Formats: sequence, C-alpha cells, structure tokens
Amino acid sequence: MSAVRSIAHVFPAVRTTEGGGFIVHRPFPTRQLMDFDPFLLLDEMGPVDYAPGAAMGAPDHPHRGFETVTYALEGRFGHKDSAGHSGTLGPGDVQWMTAGAGVVHSEMPDPEFARTGGRVHGLQLWVNLPARDKMIAPRYQEISHTRIPQGRSADGKATVKVIAGESLGVKAAIETRTPILYLHFTLAPGARVEQTVPANWNVFAYGLAGTAQYGANDEAIAAQQMVAFAGDGDTVTISAPADATEPVEVLLIGGVPLNEPVVRYGPFVMNTEQEIREAVLDYQAGRMGRITH
Repeated sequence: MSAVRSIAHVFPAVRTTEGGGFIVHRPFPTRQLMDFDPFLLLDEMGPVDYAPGAAMGAPDHPHRGFETVTYALEGRFGHKDSAGHSGTLGPGDVQWMTAGAGVVHSEMPDPEFARTGGRVHGLQLWVNLPARDKMIAPRYQEISHTRIPQGRSADGKATVKVIAGESLGVKAAIETRTPILYLHFTLAPGARVEQTVPANWNVFAYGLAGTAQYGANDEAIAAQQMVAFAGDGDTVTISAPADATEPVEVLLIGGVPLNEPVVRYGPFVMNTEQEIREAVLDYQAGRMGRITH
C-alpha cells in the first residue's frame, strides 16, 4: 500500500527583483527558507508585460558549483556564455546548464522580442552539485519544447510535461547528475494525479495558476506558494477542485538530498569558505573566461 505524503510547510513566494531589474517571485532562498536540499533557488520570472524596448534580463554574471535550469513559458530569452555558446529559448524550451568549475553567463531578452515587447514568464531552478562534481567541465543540455516528453492521465483530465524524471508513463529526455524530478502538471477541473516519489527524496510543489489541492487532506493552496512535503510517504497527490473555473498548473520538483555543507556567495555555491575564496579569485583573474559581445 502506498502512503500519501502530508504537507510539512507552505512558503509564499516573495516578490523581488533580479539581474537588470526584472521581477521575480521567489519561494526560496528567503528569510523563511534558505534552501531545500538539493535545490538552492527557485525564481518565477514574471509574468510581466513589457512595452517595446523595455524588456530586461541578467547581464554577464558567473556561476560555479551548481546547475541552472531555465524553463521558458512565454517570451523569448537569449543567452550567451564565456565558452562561446549562445542560443535562444522560446515558449516551452528548457536549458539545463551545469556550471561546474565555472562559466560566465548572460541571459537577456531576444533582440527581436525586446524590440516588439510582449509577455515574459519563465522559471529558473538552481540544483546543487555534489562535492565530487563541483569542478567538472561546464555542460549544456538544450531541449526544445518539441522534445519535452508529455504524458496524459487515463481519463484525459491531467497532462504533464516531464522535464526530469518520469510521470504518467513517460520519461524525461534530460540527463541529471543526481536523480531529479521536475514535472509541469496541467489539471482540468476535477483532475487528480498520484505521483510516486522515492521515500528518501525531498519533494515540493509550486503553483503556477489556480488553486490546487494537495496531500491526503486535499488542502487547498493558491498559486505562487511552495508546498514542502513531509517525508512520510511514497506518493504525492495533486488535484484540481471540481468547481475550478480554469485549469490548474503546478510544478512538482524533487531530488535526492546531498546532505553536504553548503557555503554560498552570490553566484558561487561550494562546500567550504576556502573554495568560495578560490572561486572569487578565479573569476577576478578571468579564469572563468569572458563573454565576447
């Protein structure tokens, strides 16, 4: 018999600004919750509507010791790095960047989108790397929306985009350094999903649209809140109220906790203070490279 996980805590997302000044809703890190091992940060970018020429992004900045997962929902994001890599993310596309030993990265609106303006909505998740992988070579996995596997429940009321892990009979195309679950559910009114999760994983949900019901008691929780599940079962349940007037959208994210020391300084996340000092010196000395514009 499977046991349904209960809700341990609910954390509202804090509205703040990032990069060049764009708006994000951030459930962690905040004063209430610094991290959720193995995850370091979740930012919901927007949704925000930009006038022509007003769109903003995150100019050149370094990363070391973790991975960034960028998931575009609306708008077009351009990116470029110090290794000469560049590309564009459109609606539904995912970039899984393993920063490893270090890379300088910029994320700016696509020039044509910036010229015309429009709505921007997306997500960025930071995934910690275990100590053994902190200094591996940087790597990118870019998956277009056409390659993101999608599943559907037997009754057709629930669909899922599988960014990492497995759900509703389909498996992700992305490879992860440690086992990760990253699912985007869309639930029609009255839909219910039961997602199996390993007992030792840390798992949370984040509402994108509508009010979803979670756990054995079907507790109703509105969007832009993080639902942290207790580790008391191997199943997570998510449902949409039968009287919902719009589809409910929820991210379900989980992973194996690393249980290692976390020392963070802005865009560097390592295991010791000395490793942070080395990261700063390497960046200042140009050893992470520079972006050629």
